[in-house]
Amino acid sequence: MTDLLSLQAGRLVVDLAPQAGGSIVRFRIGDVDLLRPMTPADMASGRGNNASAFPLVPFSNRIANGRLDFEGETFQLKRNWPDVAHPMHGDGWSHGWDVVRADERSAEIVYLHGRAGAEGGWPFRYRARQSYRLASDRLSVVLAIDNLEDRVVPAGLGLHPFFVREPDTELVCHAQAVWLADREVLPVERVPVPDDWNFDRPRRVDGVVLDNCFDGWPGKANVIWPGRRLRLDLEASEPFRHVVIYTPPGQSYFCVEPVSHANGQVGILPLAPGATRGGEIVFRISDL
Repeated sequence: MTDLLSLQAGRLVVDLAPQAGGSIVRFRIGDVDLLRPMTPADMASGRGNNASAFPLVPFSNRIANGRLDFEGETFQLKRNWPDVAHPMHGDGWSHGWDVVRADERSAEIVYLHGRAGAEGGWPFRYRARQSYRLASDRLSVVLAIDNLEDRVVPAGLGLHPFFVREPDTELVCHAQAVWLADREVLPVERVPVPDDWNFDRPRRVDGVVLDNCFDGWPGKANVIWPGRRLRLDLEASEPFRHVVIYTPPGQSYFCVEPVSHANGQVGILPLAPGATRGGEIVFRISDL
């Protein structure tokens, strides 16, 4: 059985499963879930891909055919995601994380990645860190990645939350542009956000089907549950200036994922030797 870390502040409760991909197992206010709960079977798997939320390190989304081009070199990565032909979402979600510290309202966990290029894994050493801090009205998640190599490497970050979805759930999320994608969800063209995908004003999530990366994002989004009389304000600092919106039809969840780069473009995010890239994502809860 995977050991859990439970944080509580007032009515807010967060359960964490460091050994299952450094993931969030449950995030709720009272007995009302804000994120899709993780099942015991998924916790026991040691992976976080079916969690309430999981980290995206050192890259977000897919790298087409596993071909990573960086500063004149090409690295071949292997497939790592069930039923997906392209490497996806990095390493953090599929490995255990170690607990650095924990108390009633905060925790810090870390994942150390060794060089794995010969096996087709991510070929650069890094350390990923997550810090959680819970207050009576918000959850703060600080993500960071440290370059452990003596050379410049590509390095990205992101968080993949699964918000509870009801028929009346609304989303507000402004962006300047969106990447169109092909059938394998690989980006093909950056275009202005069309009216059908525009969330500048509150709009029901059920009204659109998306699995696309938006950019020119100011780092703010709002999730509104009118029937629950609840609102969640998401705010992300630099470097999270892209957001993936995933609204699969017929599901009880949807995703608004703050990320540091567009799909497949981690190669344009260099990180110097010994340097750190990091940022904060805050989920603030209020009553309507």
